Amino acid sequence: MSDRLNVIALLGAESTGKTALAQALAERLARDTGLRTAWVPEVLREWCEREGRTPRADEQAAIALAQQRRIEEVAAAHDLVVADTTPLMTAVYSEYLFDDRSLHAMAADFQRRCAATLLTALDLPWVADAHLRDGAQVRAPVDRLVRGLLLAQGLSWSVVHGAGEARLEHALDALSPWLRTLPAPRAGLFTRLQQREAAQPAWQWVCEDCDDPQCEHALRATGHKASDV
Repeated sequence: MSDRLNVIALLGAESTGKTALAQALAERLARDTGLRTAWVPEVLREWCEREGRTPRADEQAAIALAQQRRIEEVAAAHDLVVADTTPLMTAVYSEYLFDDRSLHAMAADFQRRCAATLLTALDLPWVADAHLRDGAQVRAPVDRLVRGLLLAQGLSWSVVHGAGEARLEHALDALSPWLRTLPAPRAGLFTRLQQREAAQPAWQWVCEDCDDPQCEHALRATGHKASDV
């Protein structure tokens, strides 16, 4: 496996706020850490806008590889990168749309190189987007496949939920332990992260069925956060 990257990978079904979160997260981290921070857009979106359609089965591998290479290129020139999806999402859609699991290994290998993985919850309303989205009915099965692949590959992740600023804050909560390990030049970051972590619940709860989003629903109903799991 290649060297680990200071990459925060955002995964999630369509219309779950990945792009907005990626941009907001990169902006906040650049401000708070003083590190050279960038976000990497989704290659698939650019491809669909250029071609005016969604890709065929035989075009999936090239898109996944292009996403990986773009992240690697940006990571080489920055201290910290937020990726608006990784090859893992291409692998999941290849499985969902074409029953093709051939990209699983490549996608999982790259995901292991990422420093952190955030999964966006299905708590935002679905919004149509030209050629890019298949419909609200696709989100739940895609979410299950993402969780299943992460679980099968032994990859850890944190779920983020909430709208707007709340979603950003949940993402920062999940990232705080890792962010503390970075050599951030901005004064006061360590103190802010300590304060953020101190505000989190001391208890830990492990779900034996942690690929089930219903667990998050139950937590929210009782006033807890998915990032506490």
